[in-house]
Amino acid sequence: MQQASRPTPLTSRLRLRWHLLLRGILHWWVKARAMPDADGNMGVNADGPVCYVMDEYALSSVLILDRVCEQHSLPRPLLPMEGLEGERRSYAVLRRLKGLLIRHPSTRRASDVLRRLVDLSYANPEFDIRIVPVTVFVGRAPDKTKGVAKILFAENWEVAGRTRRLFGTLINGRDTLVQFSRPISLRELADEDIGAGRSLRKVSRMLRTHFRRVRTAVIGPDLSHRRMLIDRIVKTPSIRAAIAEKARRERISEEEAARKARKYAYEIAADYSYNFIRIAALAIGWFTGRVLSGIHMNHFERLKEQALGHEIIYVPCHRSHMDYLLLSFLLHENGFVPPHVAAGINLNLPLIGSFLRGGGAFYLRRSFRSQKLYSAVFNEYVSAIIAQGVSIEYFVEGTRSRTGRLLPPKAGMLAMSVKAYLHAPVRPVMFVPVYLGYEQLMEGASYTRELSGTAKRSERLSDLLKVFKVLRNNYGAATVNFGKAIFLDDLLREHDPDWRRNTAGDELKSPWLSGVVSDLGQRIMTGINCTADVNPVTLLATALLATPKHALGERDLLEQLALYQSLIQHGPFGGDVTMTTKQAPEIISYGEALGLLDRVSHPLGDIIALNPDKAVELTYFRNNVAHLFAAPALIACCFLNQRQFGIAQLETIARAVYPYLKAELFLPWDEAGFIAATSDILDQLESLELVTVSSDREEMTRASGDTDKAGQLGLLALSLLQTLERYYITVAVLAKNGSGTLTRGQLEKLCILTAQRISRLHAFEAPEFYDRSLFRQFISELRNQGILSNDEEGALVFDQRLDELSEHARYILRKEIRLVITRLAPQAISEATQEE
Repeated sequence: MQQASRPTPLTSRLRLRWHLLLRGILHWWVKARAMPDADGNMGVNADGPVCYVMDEYALSSVLILDRVCEQHSLPRPLLPMEGLEGERRSYAVLRRLKGLLIRHPSTRRASDVLRRLVDLSYANPEFDIRIVPVTVFVGRAPDKTKGVAKILFAENWEVAGRTRRLFGTLINGRDTLVQFSRPISLRELADEDIGAGRSLRKVSRMLRTHFRRVRTAVIGPDLSHRRMLIDRIVKTPSIRAAIAEKARRERISEEEAARKARKYAYEIAADYSYNFIRIAALAIGWFTGRVLSGIHMNHFERLKEQALGHEIIYVPCHRSHMDYLLLSFLLHENGFVPPHVAAGINLNLPLIGSFLRGGGAFYLRRSFRSQKLYSAVFNEYVSAIIAQGVSIEYFVEGTRSRTGRLLPPKAGMLAMSVKAYLHAPVRPVMFVPVYLGYEQLMEGASYTRELSGTAKRSERLSDLLKVFKVLRNNYGAATVNFGKAIFLDDLLREHDPDWRRNTAGDELKSPWLSGVVSDLGQRIMTGINCTADVNPVTLLATALLATPKHALGERDLLEQLALYQSLIQHGPFGGDVTMTTKQAPEIISYGEALGLLDRVSHPLGDIIALNPDKAVELTYFRNNVAHLFAAPALIACCFLNQRQFGIAQLETIARAVYPYLKAELFLPWDEAGFIAATSDILDQLESLELVTVSSDREEMTRASGDTDKAGQLGLLALSLLQTLERYYITVAVLAKNGSGTLTRGQLEKLCILTAQRISRLHAFEAPEFYDRSLFRQFISELRNQGILSNDEEGALVFDQRLDELSEHARYILRKEIRLVITRLAPQAISEATQEE
């Protein structure tokens, strides 16, 4: 085959001058931002020849790349390749468009430049060149995109002709992103000795796959039309079988059953629009700028490095309706495509539902276990979008937390995701736990009312009017922390090294899969807590809510805040936990500015108190970080009744209590790890002069009772006290009624009544203290530990191990608290009996 004619030196020089002239004109308008590869550099080895490779030829992209390379002192694509006299430029493209009016990709199978370089690599064993993939996005930079016109001409999956490219560059030129990727060594490829032709096809295939992954990560997957997707779903074998089953069961025609399946699919499916996403980003950016003082994001670089080639499922905690907006907005602003978000059908309101669909929302009913056709359609939809490479987001807690603690994970969406991957393992799946932290919540007052017994009100279209009230308030800063990814392949191998064979066909319904889903849920919740953020509000709430009147002298508060910051900074949770950079005096000033604190002047020193109207709401933020202080607080509780305590006794209590703390607070250790963590924390407390440890490590002694250090330790203990009191209430109610007397429902009710009475008579009334879900969780863990079981009539039975738990409480709860709980339990039983 005859080779194409090569440019003469004169032609090359004239072309270079012409390109430089055009580049100079373009430079006046285009502002490009270079994005390094995952290693944090441009991926270019300046010691040898370099060839940049782009997916599709566009002169403007070449000129933009040349300018960026010149700015970063990198080899330039418009200049000849170093050491290669015949190559008059240093770039290649995989695809070129042809045609004058209607432009479409040419049918060539490989780049001529790449072909020559591969041939040279085989002909000369000393020759090596770095192939650097580069993608130029005009109108998809990490900074904000403004203007509808800019959005309409931003990057997408359509083939861009000269006219569209011209308008796109004119309108979006200042929002241009140049993405460099890791280089490919042709020398290493040639050393495989598979032949020049195969090597060329291999590197071309690698580059095509890479460019598609980069484009998917930045602007999202190439989605089919919604109607076409639904047509494919309804025609799948599983849905056709479900249609036939519904027709048989309900004695209707298959056509009618198929119409119902299609109706379900339209009810579920998102109607994703890139242009809508970009316009929505403008609105969300404006909104968050009005109501939030800042948005902080951490550990995103780790996610960016791991994302390429993976199906990403974001699994954030659920604090607020802001969660949907905040995560999608941040991903978009940082060059990632916003995910499809699973939303409750209650949000599918007139007008609002359609808008949310355009942003990627797909809807699910609260419960559809008995609706087999709906369940089949929903499962097939999830499988289809996962197979397409669409990133997904859902909240495994199932609802927003009303207490600030993480809720137990629901298995539904997790099981669907795992089954979808096992059914069609197209791309490896990674689950990304995400911690969302706030300093104030828009829903704070409604959460308090719901915990106090007010029924949850369904969302209504009129709720939109509340946005005007929201816009008048300052809700402080928000933080989004990306946790360590959980790779599904790795998890499956842990449960079964031969999972690919053992999960084929009917094995998808095996108990083995249930164990995987349960393990995955626990890892996600633990991963969220291990990347928590400690902000000024959580620190103030933890310190002041531990006091009887929610107030401390300013000096005492400063010392307590500094103690908590030290415990976090040097604690056992590792480097993924983030914390405010503000020091204690700044934290107090910040709390005053947010209206959370009142300052009372006093001759002996100012007193800092919580705003009484905010105290109940602040329990939410204390609970956000309760898991971070659980281990040091448990140690501190050992000194509530005595000044000296045996370390062996501490370890015994820690082993007894830890299963329940782990279940409620999603702590990351096994039993041995928790004991090791308490030992490390004990050393930390000693370094802070709060305790002293004997040389033989058998005894620990707290500071003298009349010292500030003893006061600090006491406040630290009180941060865990309500949790331990709830445990003791449950044990006391069981003990008072006896084994085989109460059903689970009766026990929950009696515990709630007892906690309510204690809260109203003896303590600050925080509705989360008698939250049903917390008692339910503790009772479930008692069953998991084998302490509780059911007799033939469904009543709860127990043995002496319950007495052992009660005995441990004698060491870590004050005597007066134990007496109050024991005394009130019979009274609560009497009231409950009368109500029934």
